Amino acid sequence: MSASPTSVSIVTQTTVRPESADAFARWQAETSAVVATFSGFIEQRLLPPHPPLQVDWVILQRFGSLEQAKAWLGSPERRARIAGAAAMLLGRDDVHIVQDDAGAARTAPACAVISTRVKPGMEAAYRLWEQKVAAAQSKAPGLQGYRFEPAVPGVQEDCVAILRFDGAANLHAWMDSPERKALVAEAAPLTAEFHARTVQSGFEQWFRDVAPAGASAPVWWKMNMIVILTLYPTVFLWGLLVGTPILDRTWKLDFPLALFIGNVFSVFLTAQFVPWTAKRLGWWLSPDPQRRARVDLQGTALLIAAYATLILVFWNRV
Repeated sequence: MSASPTSVSIVTQTTVRPESADAFARWQAETSAVVATFSGFIEQRLLPPHPPLQVDWVILQRFGSLEQAKAWLGSPERRARIAGAAAMLLGRDDVHIVQDDAGAARTAPACAVISTRVKPGMEAAYRLWEQKVAAAQSKAPGLQGYRFEPAVPGVQEDCVAILRFDGAANLHAWMDSPERKALVAEAAPLTAEFHARTVQSGFEQWFRDVAPAGASAPVWWKMNMIVILTLYPTVFLWGLLVGTPILDRTWKLDFPLALFIGNVFSVFLTAQFVPWTAKRLGWWLSPDPQRRARVDLQGTALLIAAYATLILVFWNRV
């Protein structure tokens, strides 16, 4: 579903206590059912942590307009939900409102969300500095997009910049570059507070079209189970039909080279099979919250049975 020109995204980043990760995922699934009832709501995406590069949970909620997003942010329903999650969280939450393309953070392989509190009276100077940074980072390898959002009085006191890169390596190369560090040092007299957090989608890029509007992205353990379901037969059949008879016996390639070639093809084939499989298991990946426990059990049992069947079938081929 494409965004309308006036749509906005609420980007929330929060750190969850490690022992509360499963409880927070369940809490967020319940929250998605609540926010889906609000006027103008379009979709929600949940990005779990991927340590060490991303330690935060990132929630993206998209609305048709700024007024509709503000209605959710100030609602008693949201305050009640946040109160119920307080014991699971560590430190402060970052909540930002960004317009239109900012929702692309949910699909880019690697992003950085940078928030800055500008000193009073320094807004014009800071915008000039921001234009200078935008020009410099436009030359950074792997940059897929950049968006800057000024502060929204009464709603969001920070300026927000979202950088989208084609991978974590290029993102961190720019974030840690001497050029960027020098530019950040230039802005020190203009800012009262500055911090950046990275976001990685991990396997989520293979599941982006599965969750219906209003639902969270699939939880990490379900995505992992589907990846295993497709990766295991891919690796086995590659080794049985190509790796051993051709790369090893016929071409007599050294093991490190043969393994590398096998990994390249396995990742490519898995990237094709996972979305196909995920669509057919969408009923399990994004179940109705009222039936979640039963559906989770049914789907998990189905995948375990599929694992066992694959092992038995392949056992006789060894």
